[in-house]
Amino acid sequence: MTAVPHSTSTSNRSRAARFRVPRIPVLTALAGLFLLAVAVCAIFPGLAPADPGAIDATVSLEGPSGEHLLGTDQLGRDMFSRIIAGARTSLLGPLLLAVGVTVIGTLLAVAAGYFGGRTDTVISRLVDLLYSVPALLVAIVVAGVTGGGFGITLAVLIVFGLPLHVRNLRAAVMERAHLPYMEAAVTLGLPTWRVVLTHLVPTIVPNMVATFFLVFTYGVVEFSSLSFLGLGSPPGAPDWGRMVSDNRATIFTNVWPAVVPAVAIVLLAVSTNLIGEYLQRKHDQARRQR
Repeated sequence: MTAVPHSTSTSNRSRAARFRVPRIPVLTALAGLFLLAVAVCAIFPGLAPADPGAIDATVSLEGPSGEHLLGTDQLGRDMFSRIIAGARTSLLGPLLLAVGVTVIGTLLAVAAGYFGGRTDTVISRLVDLLYSVPALLVAIVVAGVTGGGFGITLAVLIVFGLPLHVRNLRAAVMERAHLPYMEAAVTLGLPTWRVVLTHLVPTIVPNMVATFFLVFTYGVVEFSSLSFLGLGSPPGAPDWGRMVSDNRATIFTNVWPAVVPAVAIVLLAVSTNLIGEYLQRKHDQARRQR
C-alpha cells in the first residue's frame, strides 16, 4: 500500500482550509438576512401586496389578518405594504450618509495624517470645531428653518458626522505612514498619489469598513428621529419614522401601526451594528494569525 506523501496531505489540508465556509453566529446570520430583506424591499417596492397610500376608512385600525398581515393604520392603509414601501427611504438616507462620511473622512484623514504640518493643523482645528456641535440638533434647526429637505438634512449630517471618524482614521494613517514599506516606496521615487492609493489606503480599509457600519447605524436613528419630528419625509409618506409619529396617538387603540415601524427601525440599526462588529472581529482574528 502506497503512503500518501506528507507534502501532498499538507497541501490538501491547506486547500480545504482555504475553501472552508466560515462559521457565522446565528444572530449575525439573522441580521444579514434581515438587512438583505430590507434591501430587496428598497430595490423592489412593487413587492407590496397593496397600494401603500390607498385609504379605506372601513378597515381603519384593524389588527393583523389574512388580508392585512400587519393590520391597518387609522386611515385604513395596509401596514405591511407601507413597511415595504418605507424600506427605501429608511435605507437610502443612512446609506448615503455612511458613504459620504467614509469617503470624505478618509480623504481628510489621509491628508492630515500623511502630509502633516499645516495641513494637519487646519484639518484638526476644523474637526475640533465641528466636534463641539451636536449633529442631530443642528440638523433639526437647519431643517426647521429651511423647511426640511432630504438633501439639506443629508449634507448637515455628513458635515457634522465627520469629526469622530476623521480622528480615528487619522490615527490609523499616522500609525502606518512611516512604516518601513511606506518609506521604501517613497525612496523608490513612486509618485505620492501612488504611494497613498496602493500602499497606505489598503491598510486602513478595515477602519473604513468599521466607520461605514457605525455611521450607518447612527444614520438610521438620526433620519428616523427627524422623520418622527416631521422634518424628514412629507406627511403621509411611507417612512418608518413618520409612521411611528403618525400612529402614536392611536397606540392604545391598536398598537400595531406604531410598534411595527418602530421595531423595524430597531432591527435595522441592530442588524447593521452586528454585521459591522462581525467583520471587525474577523479582521482582528486574521491579523493575529499572520
